[in-house]
Amino acid sequence: QVQLVESGGGFVQVGGSLRLSCAASGRPLIRYAMGWFRQAPGKAREFVAAISWSGGNTYYADSVKGRFTISRDNAKNTVYLQMNSLKPEDTAVYLCAADVWGAGSSTIGSYDYWGQGTQVTVSS
Repeated sequence: QVQLVESGGGFVQVGGSLRLSCAASGRPLIRYAMGWFRQAPGKAREFVAAISWSGGNTYYADSVKGRFTISRDNAKNTVYLQMNSLKPEDTAVYLCAADVWGAGSSTIGSYDYWGQGTQVTVSS
């Protein structure tokens, strides 16, 4: 079992930045691909970014490409999401997830473990 806990969310103005963290416990993250997803009120959960177990490959949704950066520190068992140039449409609960068998995926069903999420609100 892997437990994932997100942190770093909050309120920010348009154009601002936030850095989300996802800390894992239970098992080392080193063998897992990791992803960030988000869910806004009344909307479906959507893919944001993913990273392979080594950090060598990263993937992004078109809506965040060039603004968000996913990274990981396997020694700290933590994955990060640096979010810059935030927009009101980025407002959502952000969740991290672990993919036991994959190499990084945009598919929700590929992920085996999920955190509870952290709220990000971007005000205009």
